[in-house]
Amino acid sequence: MTATISDGRALAADLRARAAAAVRRLGETHRLVPGIAVVLVGHDPASEVYVRSKTRQVVESGMRSFDHRLPETATEAELLDLVARLNADPAVHGILVQLPLPAQVDTAKVIAAVDPAKDVDGFHPLNVGRLAIGLPVLVPCTPLACVMLAKTVRPSLEGLDAVVIGRSNIVGRPLVHLLVAESATVTVAHSKTRDLPALCRDKDLLFAAIGRPELVKGDWIKPGATVIDVGINRIVEPDGSARIVGDVDFAQARAVAGAITPVPGGVGPMTIACLLVNTLRAACAANGLPAPAL
Repeated sequence: MTATISDGRALAADLRARAAAAVRRLGETHRLVPGIAVVLVGHDPASEVYVRSKTRQVVESGMRSFDHRLPETATEAELLDLVARLNADPAVHGILVQLPLPAQVDTAKVIAAVDPAKDVDGFHPLNVGRLAIGLPVLVPCTPLACVMLAKTVRPSLEGLDAVVIGRSNIVGRPLVHLLVAESATVTVAHSKTRDLPALCRDKDLLFAAIGRPELVKGDWIKPGATVIDVGINRIVEPDGSARIVGDVDFAQARAVAGAITPVPGGVGPMTIACLLVNTLRAACAANGLPAPAL
């Protein structure tokens, strides 16, 4: 068996195109242009690359992008003041504060300061709670991307056995809530789980989000299972060259799984596309309009 490759780039391009069409309709019928503010503190190279990609795709979709750069030495008070101004700006429908933040800033305090209605990352405690009890909410982009990718392989997740490896607030925990909402049966695993390989072997869906390069081996995977790899890990080879790998040993897993996402080119592109969708939905909600069907 050789797994089908779930091409996140192609799926993301289709989703971005549908979002862009919805943005055009909003402009034509309501003179409304969704806007997102991205805040970057410091000069982390990986964050800068990611923010540039987000900004480019926001603009290409027809939305407005408001980029704010603060120095590495910015104080917590300065960042909170910027967030307050963005909360009050009617042209800004979504606010994304790029993580991680410098040590002098309380990340939890900044996340809680973002208006929940503009929290397109889905990290605000109010939105986390709404997701947990199944109320309508702006969903964290990466978990949403994971579920969308899984459903391109299995349109209904109802009754399937799933394992989520990782329990972070950004991916693992919200992903569990989304899967429960899809009526999947979910097991949460993590670095302290006993006999993790045995736990995974009977699961129809495997989501790897633990941040350990190529941890999940082929013999962990149920034949025909759908594998969604969230990991992005940089490995330096003995010759000094570097490569990006996921949390799944792709070569081994591909020989067993029914479908698998590549790294790069899987969850990552879909995450940014989902950010556009969240911004679009936030703009519609702010103006009393129904969210477009995408």
